[in-house]
Amino acid sequence: MAISWIAALKLIPWSDVISNAPMVADGAKKLWSTVAKKPAPPHPDNAGARAVVSTEAQAISALEARVVAMESAVSELHTQMLASSELIQALAQQNSQLIVRVETNRAWVQWLALIGLVGVVCAIGSLVLLWLARAA
Repeated sequence: MAISWIAALKLIPWSDVISNAPMVADGAKKLWSTVAKKPAPPHPDNAGARAVVSTEAQAISALEARVVAMESAVSELHTQMLASSELIQALAQQNSQLIVRVETNRAWVQWLALIGLVGVVCAIGSLVLLWLARAA
């Protein structure tokens, strides 16, 4: 299982992810500000049962019931859209923080690799000097 994750992580173009992170965060902020500004549609009032007199009245009553059901569905969808956009904004912020940490870790790894390389060169130099001192 770990091998597949490692392979997947190697296939990700991290330079593209890092370069696009600010655009993703800005897009999420714009989405949140756009969705948050929209007022929620009013919740429909459930009218009580009405007396049905004729077929026209039945048709009107059926249409009113459908409109009430659709208004309720729209209100519920708006609530879900607000929750989804808030989640997207939070994920974009976490993505931005992750990218900053990955970039910091990359810089640290480069420094540690340089220090390790200097250490290896010093060790090889010391061994060569030791070998030359014994040979002389």
